[in-house]
Amino acid sequence: MSIYLVKAIKLLKPNAEFSFIDDDYSTIKWNVLDGDAPTETEINEAIKKVKANEAAEAEAKAQAKAAAQAKLVALGLTVEDLTALGF
Repeated sequence: MSIYLVKAIKLLKPNAEFSFIDDDYSTIKWNVLDGDAPTETEINEAIKKVKANEAAEAEAKAQAKAAAQAKLVALGLTVEDLTALGF
């Protein structure tokens, strides 16, 4: 979870510098912060957005890979060829 807390804070406050303990909002120490600190609710919403963005990116990547594989198969490559190419 800590990676998501970091990503969420960076999404909300890109220039902030901070530290925290055990993914606990109440332990966030703001070393550099422009403006007000985001609330716990804002951070939790940003975490949801970060996770949704990552899921969408993973899906897009999977679709692009599937499309590339289909094009290569259409060119006559076999499953073995695709495996050898890392597909």
